[in-house]
Amino acid sequence: MWISDRWTDYEVLECSGGEKLERWGSYLLVRPDPQVIWDSPRTHAGWNHNNGVYHRSDKGGGNWELHDLPQEWDITWTPVPGAVTGSANGDPQLVFRLKPFQFKHTGLFPEQAANWDWFMPIIAREAARREENDPVRVLNLFAYTGGATVAAAAAGAHVTHVDAAKGMVGWAKENFAVSGLAERPARFLVDDCVKFVQREIRRGKTYDAVILDPPSYGRGPGGEVWKLEDAIYGLLTLLKDVVSDRPLFFLLNSYTTGLQPLVMKDLMALTLASGRNGTIEADELALPVTGTAENDPAPQNIALPCGASARWCGEG
Repeated sequence: MWISDRWTDYEVLECSGGEKLERWGSYLLVRPDPQVIWDSPRTHAGWNHNNGVYHRSDKGGGNWELHDLPQEWDITWTPVPGAVTGSANGDPQLVFRLKPFQFKHTGLFPEQAANWDWFMPIIAREAARREENDPVRVLNLFAYTGGATVAAAAAGAHVTHVDAAKGMVGWAKENFAVSGLAERPARFLVDDCVKFVQREIRRGKTYDAVILDPPSYGRGPGGEVWKLEDAIYGLLTLLKDVVSDRPLFFLLNSYTTGLQPLVMKDLMALTLASGRNGTIEADELALPVTGTAENDPAPQNIALPCGASARWCGEG
């Protein structure tokens, strides 16, 4: 299990009865989580004194009940030492802008920091070896608000960020700018990911690393239907033609309950990693439940599962 346990601006304080109590910087939020099937005592005061609760509707969706929560605010994350290139004053903090919006989200999945910790040193080492005119090229598909884009760019990569939602791409640009990366090379594209890859193949473009965070279900800009179980094998097979001769890594994320880590590992082995020397691993992502707060008696000593990832890293 890969646990994102290095956050200082974020933590899961307690979980009970299908909900989790989280601290996002200075603010406490209560959000539903289908993995929390236990009904343990709610000892943390934040359950009753919070800044926002997301209420699910029996008809689907839901709504926020907000208490003194700004329309947007920022939290920071510090990369592992040596993972950021071009920094004269040590490793700077990355900044992520948060906003409460539809489907209970805030614009960031903190559990992904475990993956940033993995791929940032890989990029930084390779970027240090290369000439300025030979950048590490990373393709980030279904890139959402750009958490992985910000991390990869800070490590020294030239990132191509692709997502079908115009609002999410704009949000990613905000995160890029507030993290002090505005001068770094990057492309932010509103596009259907499959069609974009097909065009890149026709253009003869290649990438040294690919990051994928596909939704379980979605629609493209032209109404194209995406269902993960039906489409992921074809996309991974297609991507074989858009990676360089000696790629650095591939990362596949999934929040689909039925797509187990071993299945993701098998998918990677049969497609992108096929015929290449390297190492594949797959596991669950998780966040520690800290239980830390004034007058809170003890942590719950559990970890909250948050999807899964498959990683391939090339040799050399």
